[in-house]
Amino acid sequence: MIRRVELQDAKAIAAIYNEYVIHSVVTFDIEPVREEDMRGRIAGISAHYPYFVCESDGKVVGYCYAHPWKQRVAYGHTLETTVYLLPDCVGKGMGTQLMMRLIEECRREGYHALIACLTEPNEDSTSLHTKLGFQKVSHFKEVGLKFGRWLDVSDYELIL
Repeated sequence: MIRRVELQDAKAIAAIYNEYVIHSVVTFDIEPVREEDMRGRIAGISAHYPYFVCESDGKVVGYCYAHPWKQRVAYGHTLETTVYLLPDCVGKGMGTQLMMRLIEECRREGYHALIACLTEPNEDSTSLHTKLGFQKVSHFKEVGLKFGRWLDVSDYELIL
């Protein structure tokens, strides 16, 4: 079930996110996020932008949201997207459901473009975004350093 985020989801969302912080390069955060910090992030983002969670058997197994891509006023109709799932939920259609709901809501709210910034390579996220119509529009080489590795980042764009 896809529903709007609630502040009490912070613990589950932090646990999902921290799995990626600790064990992967898909996020450039290097320190786990505390539940109370995640609660603050959720409150700040969800007050102004779409933010959804996916529940399975009453448990939050994934989330997605949109937030400003850049701070300048002229970028106001473009948002950046974020989506994370529990690792054992990847490839089961939940990310697609979450992102379709997010895209629908962004379109309904009058946004014009969505940007997804992906660490390369990331086959799961690349597949998800291209399936949803996002197109690769940039590739930056060696812009992040995590776990002693230089990492590339690509932007994928969807015009709504």
